[in-house]
Parts: sequence; C-alpha cells; structure tokens
Amino acid sequence: MGAFIKWISYYLPEKVITNHDLVKDFPEWSAEKVATKIGVSERHIAAENETAGDMAVKAAQRLFAESSLKPDDIDFVMLCTQSPDYFLPTTACIIQDKLGIPVRSGAMDFNLGCSGFVYGLAIAKGLITGNIAKNVLLLTSETYSKYIHPLDKSNRAIFGDAAAATIISEDGFAEILNFSLGTDGSGADKLIVQSGGHRIPKSKNDLSFDESNNPVSSDNLYMDGTEIFNFTLEMVPELVKGTLSANSIDKDEIDLFVFHQANKYMLNFLRRKILIPETKFYYFMEKVGNTVSSTIPIALCEAIRDKTIDLSHSKVLIAGFGVGYSYAGGILKF
Repeated sequence: MGAFIKWISYYLPEKVITNHDLVKDFPEWSAEKVATKIGVSERHIAAENETAGDMAVKAAQRLFAESSLKPDDIDFVMLCTQSPDYFLPTTACIIQDKLGIPVRSGAMDFNLGCSGFVYGLAIAKGLITGNIAKNVLLLTSETYSKYIHPLDKSNRAIFGDAAAATIISEDGFAEILNFSLGTDGSGADKLIVQSGGHRIPKSKNDLSFDESNNPVSSDNLYMDGTEIFNFTLEMVPELVKGTLSANSIDKDEIDLFVFHQANKYMLNFLRRKILIPETKFYYFMEKVGNTVSSTIPIALCEAIRDKTIDLSHSKVLIAGFGVGYSYAGGILKF
C-alpha cells in the first residue's frame, strides 16, 4: 500500500504589509532593495486576535470547499506549528472539534519549523501504510509575526503568516515516495525565541541592539542569518543527494525542485551550487514571504495551479530546512 497527496489548499490572513509599508518604518531601505535581495514584495500578517489554530481551521475549511472531501472523511489530524494556541491542550484537538471531524479520529501537534511539512508527510505516510488511518489532514500554520520585534527590519521583511491544509490518503494525485531526514541540534540557538517556555518562563526584558542596529532580545525571534546561511549551504546539497539516493533516482530524472522558500538570495545560491537548471526550480514567495512550514505546500499548490507540475507525469523533489537545525527531503511522483 502506498500513500498519496489527495488535495492541498492554503489560507492567508487579510492584513498585508508591502515593502512600501516597511520603508515607512525603515527609511534607510528601499522597496526595490527588499524585493531584489529577499524576493518578497508583500507578506500577510495574522490579526492581533488570530492564532495559528484559527488559520489552520480556515485552511481546512477552504480545502473542504475546494475538494470533494468533508470532515467526516478525516480520521487523523496533525498540526505543525511553533506558535500553538496554548501550552496545553493540543491545538489539533481544538481544531478537530471546530471542524466537526469525528471523535474517533486521532489528533496531535508537532513542533517543527521549515522542515515541518516534509516531516509531516513522512509521519502521515507511516499512518497510512501502517493501516492506522485512511485520510490524514496535515495542517501547517505559523504566526512568526507575533514573535518579531517591531524594529527588526530583517525578519519583518522575510516572514509572513499563513496556513496550509493537505490530505494524505490511500489514493490521490501524487504518490509520496521515500525520505531523507536529519537533525543538528547544535544550531538550536541560531534561530530561537528564548523566553516563554519553561527554561526561561518569564520575559527577560533584555533588549539591546547589534552593530547593524538590529534589535536582539530573549523575548523575540532571534535569527543569526550568517550562521543559518552557512548551515544551509553545507547541508542542503547533501540532503538532495541523500533524498535522491533514498529513492534510487538520478538528479536529471527530477522534473521540479521545490525547496523551502527561505529567501530568494539563498535559493539562487543553492540552485547554482547544486547545479539545478532554473527551469526546474520553483519560486513562490513574492506575495507571501517566508511562511515557515507552509512554504512548500503553498508552492506545490501554485505549481499545480499554473501547470508547472504536470499531474500526468512529474517527479518533484521537496526539501525543507532551518530552525532546529532540522532538515528533510522527499520525492513526490505525480
């Protein structure tokens, strides 16, 4: 028995922050500079009272409206988020109730970032092939904007909020093949929100500014861009090799590469280093930004919509990498 993607939909919050909006706060920048270097012209931001759970519900509702599937068909709910509604209970349990998914269904959260969609596919495939579930609803939803300091121009320019909903089933339009997964926890402090958990439960109120005048605080999202970049350049080529090897497929057999949409500068560097033709490399971040665990499903959804992916015959390599450090690759056969 195999496991397949049956449908993908996504949701974007209503509020939009354009590069021109950012330049009002950071006049030393230009809208064109942000668009050229990062590859983002606008990003959607969750409303003050809108949570990752709320967005996941909206993504799932859109999936049910766009497909022939309905809540009664689901027998397992998975939510990937690093911004859950509560420490407890599990946000996926709340989503099960809000969507009217049967109480006989399993539900779980898992805390991963940029690699989360690929990890989610791996777990869902195990549930399907192990005869534990027949239709898994995989949700990825993140509100990183709520972690970012208002004066953090770099991260405000990169990240957007979004949620995606994917059905993994016993049949569908894309077979989920084999995976390559990896972890290097020595880089945990390179992309982190330090306070708020039980290690540092209270706000530290230790705001300072680095040599580039960027805010540094234990209470907000911190990203060491240089170290993340170096890690990515070293690890992603090996991840691609490992994924190809796990599937006994040559790189030339891949029709499209869909990487985590971190930023355009990084993706272009990776594409050239791995020697991937530009015609086989997909970008979709200009209107949404880096949406963390939702970048790959959103890109897949758009690549299907604009027919970059041929549903009758395509092999697509997907790769997620980032916070943790965590990384994952897999191949989808359409």
